[in-house]
Amino acid sequence: MKFGTKAIHAGITPDPSTGAIMTPIFQTSTYVQKSPGNHLGYEYSRTHNPTRTALQQNLAALENGKHGLCFASGLAAIDAILKLLKPGDEVISTNDLYGGSYRLFTKVFEKYGIRFQFVSMDNPEDLERYITPNTKLLWVETPTNPMMNIIDVAAVAAVAKKHQILMAVDNTFATPYLQNPLNQGADIVMHSVTKYIAGHSDVVMGAIVVNDSKLADDLAFLQNACGAVPGPQDCFLVLRGIKTLHVRMDRHCQNGKTIAAYLKNHPKIAKVYWPGFEDHPNHAVASRQMRDYGGMISFNLKDDKKESAFKLMEHLHYFSLAESLGGVESLCGHPASMTHASIPKAERDKVGLSDSLIRLSVGIEDVEDLKNDIAQALEKV
Repeated sequence: MKFGTKAIHAGITPDPSTGAIMTPIFQTSTYVQKSPGNHLGYEYSRTHNPTRTALQQNLAALENGKHGLCFASGLAAIDAILKLLKPGDEVISTNDLYGGSYRLFTKVFEKYGIRFQFVSMDNPEDLERYITPNTKLLWVETPTNPMMNIIDVAAVAAVAKKHQILMAVDNTFATPYLQNPLNQGADIVMHSVTKYIAGHSDVVMGAIVVNDSKLADDLAFLQNACGAVPGPQDCFLVLRGIKTLHVRMDRHCQNGKTIAAYLKNHPKIAKVYWPGFEDHPNHAVASRQMRDYGGMISFNLKDDKKESAFKLMEHLHYFSLAESLGGVESLCGHPASMTHASIPKAERDKVGLSDSLIRLSVGIEDVEDLKNDIAQALEKV
């Protein structure tokens, strides 16, 4: 089954009671049993819900995985993964990553005796020097947020398997349409479903996909025991959004390519970070492990002033100034004060995340309107 067909049909069957083609919203907390323990597979909606089951099956199919689990947010999904660890365990993470992930790692789990190292993974062979007997998890984002670094998933997976370490990939920026880390050797794929997968800026949700049944059981235990599950209404909305994921991502990629090229050639722009450029670090890796380069772009103005960056963003019209990404509408953001404010400035500076960096989530509007919007805003700088 090809991706577009899986997006619409995988894990989804017409409702047997009515023939409804759309998965019903099973808005119920509990389920009647014929006798204690004699039920139809559902007892309580924190544990299982038919709408969520359909979504989990669909997401697993999209990632070419066997088991899918949905959570109340992307951070709730990461939280469950980290709860697989115990005090004394160590995690090696990429040094450029979403600020919320960094905050969860350092402000929550470090208190429970888990140690984190944040390192460059541009050259996976360098990882060997950071691994200790206590290293239990490699945490990867690719493309990274917001510097768009590309990490070779297969090469990192080979290091993880050599040392019998779990490897998790945050696949939010790429989506299952552009990249499938399980195929390249990762153990866990995580998504902020809030972003491209749902795609319409109306849901907050996270997801995990794995192949290993024991790992799936452990995560399902945490999903139920800790209770950070999404409601059926949100699951329904995501199922609806997924049906156009492939179509939307094609347009995001087309528009992203056009906007990235426009910015790169503009005299007021110093640097554009987009993995589709041949001179982007690890572009060859991106070309090998991704089907296209996505709609996320970061850039710096030539004057490198935060005030100029703010002025530009304040004058954009179709690029709305807002947190998040991956919706049909274009968004702009200032990572240093928004999505990555929880990362200390010294750490941001190490990876090139300056106070003047602007991040764009290029939507699916008419690209000429988006170019004109950027052009008129740049005139104000």
